[in-house]
Amino acid sequence: MRLNEFQNLSKRTLPDGELKDKLANYGMGIAGEAAEVTDELKKAVFHGHDLNADKIKKELGDCLHYIAGIATFLDLTLEEIAYENIEKLKKRYPDGFSEKASRNRVI
Repeated sequence: MRLNEFQNLSKRTLPDGELKDKLANYGMGIAGEAAEVTDELKKAVFHGHDLNADKIKKELGDCLHYIAGIATFLDLTLEEIAYENIEKLKKRYPDGFSEKASRNRVI
């Protein structure tokens, strides 16, 4: 599935209301779902749990839904967001990521 197709399909659950309320709702949604991803990783890294990739996949999907919603509210597409992010990373790390490049980056 392409990103813009996902974004379009996820529109069926968008809330009605004022833009500021929709943005707050979906911004908090991202934070909540990202916290669930973080909790799964914490359990695996620090608590001795098995890494549950299926659970993480579901929570990442929820994050993507909220990101798609905010993009829709702001008349952006997921594909343009993804493209611009890759372009930024290519400029920031032209030779790929390294700790040294991260410490010395100017962009």
